[in-house]
Amino acid sequence: MNKKLIITVDGPAGAGKSTVSKILSERLDYIYINTGAMYRVVALESKRRNVDPGDETGLAQICSGLDISFGRKDGNLRVFSHGEDVTEEINTPEMSLRASRVSAQRVVRNAMAELQRNMGRGGGVILEGRDAGTVIFPQAHVKFYLDAALEERGKRRYKEIAARNQKVELDQVIQETEKRDFDDSHRALAPLRMAEDAVLVDSSELTVEEVIAMMIQIIHTRYPSLLNN
Repeated sequence: MNKKLIITVDGPAGAGKSTVSKILSERLDYIYINTGAMYRVVALESKRRNVDPGDETGLAQICSGLDISFGRKDGNLRVFSHGEDVTEEINTPEMSLRASRVSAQRVVRNAMAELQRNMGRGGGVILEGRDAGTVIFPQAHVKFYLDAALEERGKRRYKEIAARNQKVELDQVIQETEKRDFDDSHRALAPLRMAEDAVLVDSSELTVEEVIAMMIQIIHTRYPSLLNN
């Protein structure tokens, strides 16, 4: 495939963005960039260094020396901070809420935005996050906004956490998901919202394959010449 397109997948927590974006990138042979994981790495580093999520000076120091990379191990996508695999550590309810707080800081968003734009500028990428299509790449060729009902998203998030043998209650996860929604959509800087030209995909009652098929159909319809050799 001709690696030209910039495709963004935005939406709230638990909508299935990561799962869908990973598979979509594999089907298109595109690079997958998990922007949310990058903020989680900042959150993790802030905890390790005892930097308050509201301390812009401390966060600026973290971002200035940040080394984030993505890789695969046993077929699974892994996230690395300074060469250390931190995939499990960043995918906890605590890091989810902490990431929402650090991502509200301008110094963090500016640093991550620059890094994400550099990663995706050449095209052939799937950027997944909350402002990929509104702030990072408003000129993206195709924008998707993936959503689902709150309880459904909470259940999905609960299953993910339980699969990592982390103990948590379903009601707690749903409440934390709702709080994350509020925090992300009400922050002053780059709030979560659907881009005007994004395609809304409600995955509440759709399988992953049905969502993927819908997305690929839209991409092929809009850019048949770019997606065919």
